[in-house]
Amino acid sequence: MMHARSVRSIQRRLFILLFSALATVILLSVIFLFVLTGIFIGRPTNLNNYFGSPLFTSLETYYLTHGSWEGVNTVFARRAISPFPREIPHWEDVVLLDNNGRIIIDHGSTDTSLIGTMYQAKKGDIHQILQVNGKQVGTLILWRGSYLSTLPFVFTVLRPALFLSFLPALLTLLIGMLLMRRMVTPLSEVIAGAQAVAAGDLSARVRVRGPDDIRALSDSFNQMADSLERNDRERRAMLADIAHELRTPITVVRGRLEGILDGVYNADDGQIAQALDQTYLLERLVDDLRLLTLAEARQLHFDQKPVNLGELAERSVSLFEAEAIEHKIHLTLHVDPGLKIIQADPQRLEQVISNLMNNAVRYVPDGGTVEVRVANNKDQVQLEVSDNGPGIPEADLPHIFDRFWRGDKSRSRSSGGTGLGLKIAKQFIEAQKGTIFAYNQPGGGLLAGFSLPGHPN
Repeated sequence: MMHARSVRSIQRRLFILLFSALATVILLSVIFLFVLTGIFIGRPTNLNNYFGSPLFTSLETYYLTHGSWEGVNTVFARRAISPFPREIPHWEDVVLLDNNGRIIIDHGSTDTSLIGTMYQAKKGDIHQILQVNGKQVGTLILWRGSYLSTLPFVFTVLRPALFLSFLPALLTLLIGMLLMRRMVTPLSEVIAGAQAVAAGDLSARVRVRGPDDIRALSDSFNQMADSLERNDRERRAMLADIAHELRTPITVVRGRLEGILDGVYNADDGQIAQALDQTYLLERLVDDLRLLTLAEARQLHFDQKPVNLGELAERSVSLFEAEAIEHKIHLTLHVDPGLKIIQADPQRLEQVISNLMNNAVRYVPDGGTVEVRVANNKDQVQLEVSDNGPGIPEADLPHIFDRFWRGDKSRSRSSGGTGLGLKIAKQFIEAQKGTIFAYNQPGGGLLAGFSLPGHPN
């Protein structure tokens, strides 16, 4: 597990970030509500109850009661001592005109020089029609002020609503914090785990918990960490194996050459031939490593064409007949009639068969039996190479296709081979959409083979 202090630090940063985001949303929502309410209240229309009442209503009621605008200044006098000085519009911000457009009230006053004169319209004026029983009785000229001037009134209007919504808002904030905590804790562990992996700690894992998406993220991270750790372990093991495999032939070559220089060995053909054999082994090892690397990187070209696996097996088996005769090994080939054609690279496939044959011939005891069988298996064509040798310990079977795997040295007549043949065979078969297998037979011996998709002739 990651260091607890690192996880807590990330949790704290994430929590502050999410809390700030939530608080910002709430603050912006309140500001938006204030502004929207201010705009609505500040719109000078008859449909605006806040704007048209009580001043508009008072004026229209006065005219309905008195039948004229005479003495209307009393309405504005009452407005001056109103307990609600912040009403919209303010009584000092309006001009009242009669039905002919003459000024009756000038910004709340009846004694200015403009009283009784025709009103000269100005840019930005808002004309609000006053009506009684459907007839126009006058006009109220409004001043288009800043919407900020409505905010005190807006606050007065919204104060009860804000007070009543405080508890739900607080509850929402608490619930949001709990939900954030449910997300922040597992997410912080994933971030801390990623930092640990980036720092080289490939053993870092996280607990799978939280919402489904976070659980999926945690599970994916653990799988990624497993893969990285496994690849790193395999890489280290491969480097160690390569170093080990190269050391033996290099040591032999060096020993022979130093012996010749020191006079321990004669510089004859026999000594040079033994050193040369080790250089051939080094060359095969390097070639096999290069071939395996290209195959694993999917950079190896496969020239696929229709192939009769039976004919290919017959050609490959013939190459081992001389060695089989030398060691008195009974080598047989059985090809079922009506064999399906496969799409494969014949050169790579022949190399796979040779690797399987080489493994069987090398480990079967003298006088043993090696049998090659090619047959249809449902929609597949399958090739099997079996022997009557001692087989492979069950614990080693899962590793038979690993790099540099070799069986019990007591089974081998020689130390030849690079230990990469079966690994290369596996890569070649799987790259051509086939499967490769190996298992011990009930009667003894190993059976190894592969199958590839077949097509009717």
